[in-house]
Amino acid sequence: MALAFLNQSRSFDAARNAVRFVGHDGMFQVLFFIEVGALAKSDAALQRTEPSETRWLSSFDALRNSIQDVAHKAYSYRRRAFYTPTAADFR
Repeated sequence: MALAFLNQSRSFDAARNAVRFVGHDGMFQVLFFIEVGALAKSDAALQRTEPSETRWLSSFDALRNSIQDVAHKAYSYRRRAFYTPTAADFR
């Protein structure tokens, strides 16, 4: 099966300083933690203001399609239980 993002939910994980979201490959869940640095790199407004959980989640929502594209690419190379895309993955 292919990776799908059936559930649009996401949450901020303060311990990892990342936004967490889930993909599915058949009955298997695949966790993704997008680092806030990757979000800040792609969102000029975040670079100029004090970041907050609400801003990180809003930024994630605005960038969801490109984030999911990067997640698909990472998953297609090697199938693991979780991934942590960084700013370097977004070119």
